[in-house]
Amino acid sequence: MIVLTSIVLMLLAWLWLLASRAEFASRVLIIGSGPLANRLVAAMEERRLRYRVAAVVDDPALVTGMPPRLLAGPLLRLGEIIDELRPDRVVIALADRRGRLPMIDLLMARVGGIRVEEGVDCLERLTRKVAIEALTPGALIASGHFRKTHWDLAAGRIVSLLASLAALVLLAPLFAAVALAIKLDSPGPVLFVHDRAGRGGRRIRLLKFRTMRPSAGPTSEWEKDNGHRITRVGRYLRRYRLDELPQLLNVLRGDMNLVGPRPHPISNVALFAREIPYYAVRSVVRPGLTGWAQVRQGYANDLAEETEKMRYDLYYIKHMSVWLDLRILFETFSAVLVGRGQAPAAAPARPARRRSLMPLRSTRVAG
Repeated sequence: MIVLTSIVLMLLAWLWLLASRAEFASRVLIIGSGPLANRLVAAMEERRLRYRVAAVVDDPALVTGMPPRLLAGPLLRLGEIIDELRPDRVVIALADRRGRLPMIDLLMARVGGIRVEEGVDCLERLTRKVAIEALTPGALIASGHFRKTHWDLAAGRIVSLLASLAALVLLAPLFAAVALAIKLDSPGPVLFVHDRAGRGGRRIRLLKFRTMRPSAGPTSEWEKDNGHRITRVGRYLRRYRLDELPQLLNVLRGDMNLVGPRPHPISNVALFAREIPYYAVRSVVRPGLTGWAQVRQGYANDLAEETEKMRYDLYYIKHMSVWLDLRILFETFSAVLVGRGQAPAAAPARPARRRSLMPLRSTRVAG
């Protein structure tokens, strides 16, 4: 028995050693060396047990930021390099491929059993978000993933209605306790109502438990600019995301689903549509109480973070299904249970700053 146990342990140790050296990883040959190729290399380096970059092929004059150790030669030698390295897959990450891509070499690799994949699709699979900066309108239009059947849409709506109705009944005592705590903690209404953009850009009235003291005048809607206004009760509500519970009523009214892209303030829509690629695609589905962007990134406090969240929102719209909704709900409940909702530390009161004509507003709105 001792001998058998020792053999099993030695076998497991040997397998672990091989895995740690990426011996079982899929060997990848990347064509191109621009921003998309660099992001692919970085993503695969984070997943060394599954993927290993065997080499990068591109013309020397066009190489940007790629480690020299990965460069295998120019595009003219692609066929030879594939024969030498025998990768498991080839990923095409060329920004400009007109007249440059050796199609015959790629065809021979494909019929020879090597998987050939578009760089945008590969990065999406690795990161679970869409690389909108490398996505072309043609690729978006031709994608079959964005066509949802009536069953897909109806199933999500039915789940949202039944779950929100059950939650409202079960959580009624909690609603009453939170409302009482808010009234005892600070003056002002129990609910905070805010205009948001719903499906098709339609205006909806979003409901939240109030977590801040009412402002005496105009103020920024960035959460980071309003930390000093958060009440004691509000800090706990935000930490456990209980302030979002009244949106179950929005779900029943048909304004929202349980899962979907978070609805943005109406005042932000024109700015985001101008600055964020493919932003209009968000409006083709109902917004949600929680979403893929929320469980993967959290709240945004500037335009760059909003753009990053858009990558996750587009991934959700592309792959939305009941199973993905259930995964998002599970991850949301896990975050709530451990208190991963954002509640910034109290900040000293600051004098009101002069507002610009077009203030950028956070999706985690003050209120």
